[in-house]
Parts: sequence; C-alpha cells; structure tokens
Amino acid sequence: MNTSFPLLFVSHGAPLFAIEPGLAGPRLAELGRELPRPDAIVILSPHWMTRGEVNVTASTAPQTIHDFGGFPDELYQLRYPAPGAPLLAAHIVKLLQASGWTSQLDHQRGLDHGAWVPLMYLAPEADIPVVQVSMPARLDTHQAWKLGEALKPLRDMNVLIVASGSLTHNLYEFRGATHEGADYVKAFAAWTAQTLRAGQTDQLLDYRQQAPSAERAHPTDEHFLPLLIALGAAGERYDTRVLEGGVSYGVLAMDSYLFSSKNEDGSESTPLNQGVTNHA
Repeated sequence: MNTSFPLLFVSHGAPLFAIEPGLAGPRLAELGRELPRPDAIVILSPHWMTRGEVNVTASTAPQTIHDFGGFPDELYQLRYPAPGAPLLAAHIVKLLQASGWTSQLDHQRGLDHGAWVPLMYLAPEADIPVVQVSMPARLDTHQAWKLGEALKPLRDMNVLIVASGSLTHNLYEFRGATHEGADYVKAFAAWTAQTLRAGQTDQLLDYRQQAPSAERAHPTDEHFLPLLIALGAAGERYDTRVLEGGVSYGVLAMDSYLFSSKNEDGSESTPLNQGVTNHA
C-alpha cells in the first residue's frame, strides 16, 4: 500500500492574513490538527526566488523574515521560531542535483512571510522542523511541475511538502482598493478546482491560454507556480481536497488544496477521506 505523506498548496494571501484569519485560517488550523504529524515541513514560496539555482535553508534556527512594509506594528512583532533541519536540507540538495537542478545550501536565510504566515495556522506550536526551498526566478509552468516531481521522494520520508502561493494574485487591483474583481476571481478559482478534479494537468500547465481571466488573475506567474509544484509532487495518481478560503479584499482567492496519493486499486493511501474529490 502507498503510504506517501499528503502535501499542500496553500494560498497565503496578504501579510495581514497572519492576524486576520478570515475563512482560510481556521480551515488550515483544522487541517493541521487532522493531518498525521510529520517529521519535518518543506515549504516553497514565491517570496524567495533565486537566480540560476535552487537554494535550501540550512540554519538550525531560521529567523522570521518580515519582508513587507506599511503594515500594523503587530505584524512585525510576530515570530515563528520553528527549528531548522540541516541534515534534511543537505538531502534535499542531493535530490535536486540528482534531478538536474543546480542547488546549494543557504545557512543564513530565514522564513519569509509566504512560509511562516500559513504555518502559524497549520503548525501553531512551531515545534516541527522547517526547511524552505527557493523557487528559481525564471521558472515556467513545466519547470515548476518538474521541481515538484524532484521533491516528491520527500513524501516517503514522513515530510509534509507545502507549496505556498495564491490562487489569484492581482496586486494592481489590491493596491488600488478596487473590490470589483470577485466575479473573475471566483470563475478562475472554479476553473482551477474543476481542472484539478478532472486530472487535466496539460490544461493547468497551459493555464494562461485555458483558464478564464488568467492574465487578470495572475499578471505574473510566480504565485500560481506553487500549485504546479504541488501537482508535480502529487504524482500522476492523486486525490485532491479543496479547502475553501473565500476571497480577501475582493481579489485574493484564498482556497488551498490537499493532495494525497491514490493506491493502485483506486483507494486513498491516507485516512483523510472526508471531502475528498477524486479525479479519473
């Protein structure tokens, strides 16, 4: 029987998500309590992008990075003091190199808000070791899927992979405080859910041509690519469960997805069977 650990795509929204949980925060917290306890968490976020290589945090105590400005003081007081996992980080570098990715350890880097904000809900005790993996700056959709595929073996090591992005991410509209985008945001989110449900990976990899209002939902790719990283790590046979998170500020869809492996007989490989949508 396949016992690969489930993995997640999470929408981390704006930094204010850390103190304004909305619908998504409690649902991530509930999922964190429901999941088996992993030995470590490996997380990726578009707020750490590197040129020409994939870097991996190797600090024993990664710092909490407040990589944003102009927000309430309360946000800058928050800390997520999870330990690091240097030995796991070294293993990840070897995995990536074996798959053709240029990779190295980063002993100084901490966790950006795309990592620590959702982890505050998923693992609030901050007692599970965390390693962050960077996203290459020139990543495209197919490469994102391959990066996830390279990380897939971690799931057989009782490691929770979390790919943190945003289901929609139009900061032009967010900064302009226009909340008129809900219809296109909901249409894009519905298309994504339906396409994942149908197992149409090719459609997702070509989302800019296939999805409704794709360029409006994502003027740039970087916050959608984590979903494709998660899809690559999910493998060809997966079950997916949507955690509906609503829409923040009218333009940021906050849905997240739990992926689990499917056994050869079509059954799930984990006990997380409530609310799961199977794809053919």
